[in-house]
Amino acid sequence: MDKIIVGLKRVVDYNVRVQVKSDGSGVETDGVKMSINPFDEIALEEALRIKESGAATEVVAVSIGTSESQQQLRTGLAMGADRAILVTVDGDIDPLSIARVFKALADKENAGLVMLGKQAIDGDNSQVAQMLSAIWGRPQATFASGVTIEGDSARVVREVDAGLETVEVDLPAVLSVDLRLNEPRYVKLPDIMKAKKKPLDEVPLADLGIEPGPPIKELKYAAPEGRQRGVTVDDVAGLVAALKDKGLV
Repeated sequence: MDKIIVGLKRVVDYNVRVQVKSDGSGVETDGVKMSINPFDEIALEEALRIKESGAATEVVAVSIGTSESQQQLRTGLAMGADRAILVTVDGDIDPLSIARVFKALADKENAGLVMLGKQAIDGDNSQVAQMLSAIWGRPQATFASGVTIEGDSARVVREVDAGLETVEVDLPAVLSVDLRLNEPRYVKLPDIMKAKKKPLDEVPLADLGIEPGPPIKELKYAAPEGRQRGVTVDDVAGLVAALKDKGLV
């Protein structure tokens, strides 16, 4: 296998307490720490391990967004990606158009594997990998918690409702990764300095011949209601009575 393409999305850092804007138009991002989507970071770590095992020769990090996404791509380069591509767009882009971007790049780069996080922690859609598999005409293995490359195929352990499932797919293929696949490596300062010299290309969306579809519009954002204080009951009868009062039984 020659190349692995890994998607990296810029999201609000998972340690940040998300705040809704006062006018309800979106999530507050001014002055907020932004990071690589955690599932995407796991996907990149696995791609790097595959390359280090000798099963791939190059890892290409890809992000779709504004120029601000360069920061996350540079982090990916510091982790060990060989080069990066930023597909520039203005505003939001729908999941199907994102899948079309990865298909265009997979065809252009002759990728043997496209690795994505199973979902992004902002939209939680979990759609792109499945859509990419369909339009690319290649097999998929989603929610991976274990990946082994064996020649021209990949053996993947998947997390499903009933437990674990092992599947084997022919390459090229699409993989989406789950939380327990690995622990991403720590980025050291020398690696950050080296990453500044690695190639990072910017490609406008139109140059890939893709017209973005109708965007999904969020009409209003609202913070969840505060949790009500619980009550203490003395026995089972009291519990049943309390549930009846709330209309739950």
